[in-house]
This record gives sequence, C-alpha cells and structure tokens, in this order.
Amino acid sequence: MKKVEAFIRHEKVEEVRDALASIGIEGMSFTEIKGFGRQKGYTETYRGAKVTIHLRPKVKVETVVDDGAVDRVVQTLGEAARTGDIGDGKVFVTPVEFAMRIRTGETGPEVL
Repeated sequence: MKKVEAFIRHEKVEEVRDALASIGIEGMSFTEIKGFGRQKGYTETYRGAKVTIHLRPKVKVETVVDDGAVDRVVQTLGEAARTGDIGDGKVFVTPVEFAMRIRTGETGPEVL
C-alpha cells in the first residue's frame, strides 16, 4: 500500500475529487493548508502599505491505494490539478506499513 499526498490549488478540488472517483478511488481526505515553494509568496497593497504574503493557501489531498494503482492515481492527479502556471502543487508517494479499519478490525489491503 502507498499513501499519495498532493498539494493543489483550491479551485482544482472538485476536479481532482471527480477525477479520482472516476478511476475508482473511494476514500480521500482534503485539508486546507498554507505553505510556499518556489513561488515564495506575493506582494499586495493593504491600507496603503505594501505587504508580502509568504504563505499561500493550498489544499492537501490524501489517499491510500494498492501499489498497482499508484501510477494511475499520480497521473490522474497531475492531469486534474494542472493549470500550467507556477504554484500548481506537488505529489508525494510514501509507503504505508499498516492499516486497520477501526469498525471491523480488518487489516491490510482489505481496509482499502
């Protein structure tokens, strides 16, 4: 099993959710976060003063999938979240050593 995490733009949440659901991904979590990458923030004027905003709002998408589904999930995420502009986000894949469904006590891939 692998955990796939993606950091995406707010306006792409529905598109990403629908795209993942269309390939059979049933469980995913969305968390509102703030951060920065190469973008380094932006400057805007607030009450006549220039203010630099260093942390950009993003959404973190998380799901755990079978090893065989990782490439398809990553490709789908990339296509659905891409605008072509700086700040589109990133995708990370990490191994999951153990999983348990609390309600039934099931463990391993059956949890997915």
